[in-house]
Amino acid sequence: VQLQASGGALVQAGGSLRLSCDASGRTLSSYTMGWFRRAPGKEREFVAAISRSDGNPYYADSVKGRFTISIDNAKNTVNLKMNSLKPEDTADYYCGASGSHWYSRNPADFSSWGQGTLVTVSS
Repeated sequence: VQLQASGGALVQAGGSLRLSCDASGRTLSSYTMGWFRRAPGKEREFVAAISRSDGNPYYADSVKGRFTISIDNAKNTVNLKMNSLKPEDTADYYCGASGSHWYSRNPADFSSWGQGTLVTVSS
């Protein structure tokens, strides 16, 4: 599956953004989908995922209650709605696809990646 992420922008703290990840080649229902981010000088970290097995969303504690991951099957797109953004959310955001039935927080379990989309939150 080929993935293309978009939607990153400069936003003020407290604002909202929606990131999209368009998939081609395979339907997203075949994958566990996830969003990860990498801030400057840091490792790529888990943000959110939707498990292929149960369709439930899973979130990092740092974004729980503020971010929502969803899949639009008609458009073959996975979205990440981000509310109440904080400066510490500033990072390149990546969508990933895993062939596993179960969600994972480990980037190594995701075999396909979109290019990053930059989110910058100003204070």
